Amino acid sequence: MQIRRIFTLLPGAKLGIQVLWDLLSLLIAMVFSYWLRLGIGSWHFEPLEWGVVAANLVFTLGLLSFLGHYRQVIRYIGARAMYIILLVLSISTLYLFAARLAFDILMPTTVPFIYFTLSAILLIAPRFLIQASAQAQNYRLREKCLIFGAAKEGRLLAQSLKAGNALHPVAFIDDKAKYQGKQIMGLPVGRRHDIKRFVKQYGVTKMLLAVHNTSAERRKELIAELEPYAIELLSIPNIADILSGKHKIDELREINIEDLLGREPVPPITELLDINIKNKHVMVTGAGGSIGSELCRQIVKSGPASLTLFELSEYNLYQIENELKSRYPALTLIPVLASIQDTEVLRSTIRDNHIQTIYHAAAYKHVPMVESNPLAGIRNNVFGTSNVALVAAEFDVEKFVLISTDKAVRPTNIMGATKRFAELYIQAIAELGSSTQFAIVRFGNVLGSSGSVVPLFTKQIREGGPVTVTHPDIIRFFMTIPEAAQLVIQAGAMGTKGEVFVLDMGAPVKIVDLASKMAHLMGQSLKTDEHPDGTIELRFSGLRPGEKLYEELLIDDADTQTQHPRIMGADETKIPFEQVVLLFDELNRLLLSHNAAGARNLLRKAPLAYTPAAHSN
Repeated sequence: MQIRRIFTLLPGAKLGIQVLWDLLSLLIAMVFSYWLRLGIGSWHFEPLEWGVVAANLVFTLGLLSFLGHYRQVIRYIGARAMYIILLVLSISTLYLFAARLAFDILMPTTVPFIYFTLSAILLIAPRFLIQASAQAQNYRLREKCLIFGAAKEGRLLAQSLKAGNALHPVAFIDDKAKYQGKQIMGLPVGRRHDIKRFVKQYGVTKMLLAVHNTSAERRKELIAELEPYAIELLSIPNIADILSGKHKIDELREINIEDLLGREPVPPITELLDINIKNKHVMVTGAGGSIGSELCRQIVKSGPASLTLFELSEYNLYQIENELKSRYPALTLIPVLASIQDTEVLRSTIRDNHIQTIYHAAAYKHVPMVESNPLAGIRNNVFGTSNVALVAAEFDVEKFVLISTDKAVRPTNIMGATKRFAELYIQAIAELGSSTQFAIVRFGNVLGSSGSVVPLFTKQIREGGPVTVTHPDIIRFFMTIPEAAQLVIQAGAMGTKGEVFVLDMGAPVKIVDLASKMAHLMGQSLKTDEHPDGTIELRFSGLRPGEKLYEELLIDDADTQTQHPRIMGADETKIPFEQVVLLFDELNRLLLSHNAAGARNLLRKAPLAYTPAAHSN
């Protein structure tokens, strides 16, 4: 506590204490040198001898100041400070020998040597004691961490952390036998099986990944192998960014669940990315949403002639426009604040901006919310989609791509039924001979998108729980936002007649396992019957209205390969446009009369394979 009070003093007060201490130390060392050599009773200074002592004090303190001794921060003092003190004291000792010869004063030969030894102890020892106390206190206060990787990156990270105040490295972990069992920078290097011992011994709370010379696939494997230890995992920036000065090595980032669940990306087919975008006037509806905004980020990379951002939310529109403006100042951006239910705004936007390609991402997608507000969901997802498609055909837009969902397959909720209805409409209008090419792209959950479980789980874990999962057996397909956006663009380029394209979502993920992995990556563990010692409670809340235990991507289990390894073409049943129009007219009549029950019944009777879940309204 006293050490901390010293650190809080003003700089002038600290300097005064140092100078006073050094002055008294040099004087005491001088006097004790005579006492030790001559004895207390035999010691007596004449005025000339007192003058030599005073001059030596002034000379020594002045030399210490000149060489920067008083500019040292004591808590971070190093070997250089000790060298300066020893050098100055050596010169001070020589000064005493010279004074003895010059003034013929009483000074036995051993006195300067005793003086050197005592003054060195008195000047050096307290400083290094304060430094040691500060380091000990700092060690107690700082979080303890392990560094995975004892190679160059790991050593640079350890050096940087030791100089900081946040994390304190206590050991390295490395898979290479040449490092194991040794010490690097004073830290032991252990094996994987030593992790639990280090955690218990030092109270480790974090593990820092300092490995960047491995493939993305190996990195994911490594994260998967370390995740069960339930220590918060952090990663250093890319080594190229560190060398270029873009990032510092201790700018740690959290390990995202995408790093664990994501797959090795397949390089995109450039022609498919560019065919509907390069030098074309492109529009994205729902441009400020999770999928829409990422689509915009991918679209601008292909060099469109212009990009129209059609969005209902003012805040979301501002965010994506501002982001793209700052990154692509030369790009022509047209922000349109409007609803896809406003046909006249759609007409003027598409006509005036000569739109050639439309990516239709605007939709209400939150299942329980649409279940509670079925008429709003139908207006936006069904009639909003028909508005955009009809106006696209009216103005001969070259390509229209509907972004659909796995929930449209044998839907059990209103949201899925409306998206399947929208698919049927696009499939039907594509058969009318319009010059517009239509395509439908269907995929599952996107990691980190608004309304997905990942942001929810992250928030719940950070707040200490409970983590809520609807059902112990619920599973979902997952894909990263950038991968989904790239595949949407490539799949859309292949469609001409309302074909449905399905993205390969990989293996489905059990949501309970997802929650557990996320907790482990954040240094926590879920409390379950099997693991009663967990730090965060896991609670099952029950399936929500319209929610399935599992999702599907195909209706008829029939798919065809395309030129992209992760895109399948689904050959699914269509219905004539006339039949779709009849359903539209009846549905519109029910909307105008605010008949939610009637609208639900119509969706059940329509050829959507819609079977409401038992707990739906």
